[in-house]
Formats: sequence, C-alpha cells, structure tokens
Amino acid sequence: MQNLPTTLPEWLAMLETRHSETQINMGLERVQAVKARMGLQFSCPVVMVAGTNGKGSTCAMLESVLLRAGYKVGLYIKPHFLDFNERARVNGAMAGDAELVASFAAVEAARGATPLTYFEFTTLAILHLLAGAGLDVAILEVGLGGRLDAVNVIDADVAIVTSVDIDHTDYLGSTREAIGFEKAGIFRPGKAAICSDPVPPQSLIDHAAAIGADLWLMGRDFNYSGDKQQWNYGGRAQRRNSLAYPSLRGANQILNAAAVLAALEVLRLELPVGAQEVRSGLVLVELPGRFQVLPGRPSVILDVAHNPHAAAALSQNLGNMGFHPYTYAVFGSMQDKDIDGVMAAMGEHVDHWCVCGLASARAAGAAELAAKAQLMLAGRSDSDERSVAIFADPAEAYANALSRAGENDRIVVFGSFLTVAGVMVARKSSLH
Repeated sequence: MQNLPTTLPEWLAMLETRHSETQINMGLERVQAVKARMGLQFSCPVVMVAGTNGKGSTCAMLESVLLRAGYKVGLYIKPHFLDFNERARVNGAMAGDAELVASFAAVEAARGATPLTYFEFTTLAILHLLAGAGLDVAILEVGLGGRLDAVNVIDADVAIVTSVDIDHTDYLGSTREAIGFEKAGIFRPGKAAICSDPVPPQSLIDHAAAIGADLWLMGRDFNYSGDKQQWNYGGRAQRRNSLAYPSLRGANQILNAAAVLAALEVLRLELPVGAQEVRSGLVLVELPGRFQVLPGRPSVILDVAHNPHAAAALSQNLGNMGFHPYTYAVFGSMQDKDIDGVMAAMGEHVDHWCVCGLASARAAGAAELAAKAQLMLAGRSDSDERSVAIFADPAEAYANALSRAGENDRIVVFGSFLTVAGVMVARKSSLH
C-alpha cells in the first residue's frame, strides 16, 4: 500500500499504465470478488440503462426529471469529454477530485492481488462513491453490452435497454439476436425490464421470460402518441398527457423519453413524480455531444455517432435542419467500427470531408478515411465542387473547416467520442 497516488490525475495515469495489457477483459468474477470485499451495495432504487444508442440521453432525461422532483440523484455516465469527473454526478454536480481519490483508494485496499482493468477499477470506485452518497435513486449507464459489463455486478430494480443494433461485434457478436442477449443480461428475476427498441430481438424477449423478469415492451406495455406541439405517454396503469418534447434534438429521443416515463411508472410508489416535474425535466435536460447544436454561425453540430444506427439518426436530424449551402464534416473513427456504414449513412449531406487521426492505438488512419471519402464523392455529379482533406487531429480538422465555411454553412463533428472531445477542447482553449 506504499506510495499510492494522492491526486486524481496521478491515479488515472497509474491505472492507464497498469492496465494497458488488459484493455477489455470479459467476465465478472474479479469485479464480483472485489465488490464483495468492499461490502458494496445500494440502499436506494437502482436504474440501469444499456443499449447500442440512446443510453446517455435516457440517463440524462431520467436524472433531469428526478432532480426536478426534489430527489437526491446519483448518475454514472461515460465516457467523459473533458474531465474524468463527468462520469460521476451527485445531485447534478460532478464529483470532486477528493471524493474520487478516496474511492480509488478504497478499491485499491480491497483489491489485494486481484487484477482489474481500468474500466473495472474506475467503475467500482464510482459505484463506491455513489453508494456512500445518501442517494434517493442511482442511475447507472452500462458500457459495453450488458451481461459481462462491470456495472452488472449491481442488481438493478429497473433495467432499460434502449436500442439493439450492430456495434462492438468483436465482443458482443455480429447479429442483433446475439447482441440482444448480451443487453438482456442486465435484467433480473421479478424486476422490471423495459425495452424501448420498437423491434426487440427475440433473444431479449426469451431471456426475460427464462429468468422471470417483468418485461415492458414498447407498443405493448407502454407507448406514445403526439402532434407537432406535444406528446402523450400511455403505460400499464399511468397516462401522462400534454407533455413537452425533450430539449435533446432528434426523432429517436421520444423513444428514450417514453422508456424514462415507463421507469418512473414502475417506481411511482417509491419515487412519485408530478406532471410539472416531468415537463420541466424533459425541457431542461442537457447532454453534450448528442446532436448538440452550438450557438452562432456557421452552425456547428457535435454528435458522437460512431455506428451506422447512430449515423442514420444523425443524418435524419441533419435533413430536418433546413437548407445549408455546404456541409463540412470533421470525422475520425476507431478502426473496429463499421466505418463504411457510418460514412454511407452521412454521404448525402457531406460536401467537404475533413478527416483526422485520433490519439488512440485503436484509431483508424486518416489516410484510410480519406480514401473512403474520395470513393463516395467520386460517384456524385458535382464532385468537382467537393473536397477531402487529411489532418493530424480533430482540432486541426475543425480549424480548417471553420476557416472555409461560410456563415450559412454548417460543420458536423462526428464519429468517435475522441473526435468530439478534441473539438470541445479546441473550442474551450480558443475562448480563453
């Protein structure tokens, strides 16, 4: 136990070097063992959220509504953009360095000789922090999959699966049925299991039945209806009418919001929430990097779309934005993503590709992205007015797009979290 780090940056640096050999190590035995030694458990309702896309939005809306209702809410969400502290929130505020350092030390003390990956170690630390914060409710976002994700060592009172699509195929399988089974791993016997995917995989339905979970399906157990001004929620025993649309943009957000209201219906005895709190919670919710349109001109849109399903949603949202003469894309991606699928979903909108490298060993090379972009533009009749340029990092790519874009044009920053984070950092430093 000698010479443990005393600051958060020192802890994170140590964990990154210590666990570089085991980036992702599937299986919960090690995490379960350390959790047991820590005596880690929650004395409040726990809502767990998994899914290919829409997890962050669902967590943010649920947190926003419950905060408006006066509850003390804990949130674990990831990855972070600028500061690690973003991953742990208590009552809407990021956890402080001192609290995180104390929780890291608690995990290290209980770990003994048990090796933990960076993700496992930090997850246990944040769970420890939240479990000791005197919460009324905890909201936990699952990282990869569900069944074998470190967060799944906690038993959720309500489990939500937002969407099931193809991503992380190396770990989760290459079909929606295989991935659906992994996501359904967060369901528990006798507890509510909510799925807001309109076409849930049969594997998810079968697993819920096999373990005796209380499955809530979109269209069967809960649904929504609406017009341009407002929408209505209908559940098993609760209706909510004349609701405002969520401030998070995009057609898919109504599915996420309906799942949030289903979760609140399940918890209505422990955590009653009024109509006005639901309305204001949905209107005031904020989530960086999910179809986030920044103020000013040219329009700048930040979106962490990094799989075809998310890119298709981004494309649809861009199509609803009205006319822009030219669209510049700042794009960087991890190598293990379906890059062709992502770029194809966005191809109709992008006139100028500013592709970039990323600071990760898993990143795709910018030259490879540029070659794919050139192929896409080659098929267009107006290809002589289009361009592809290569940059070392997101900040350079964004600076170039900004220098070329007219005030009526738009810049879309998308792909990896690292792409969006790189531009956020660049914008932040340019303001100081």
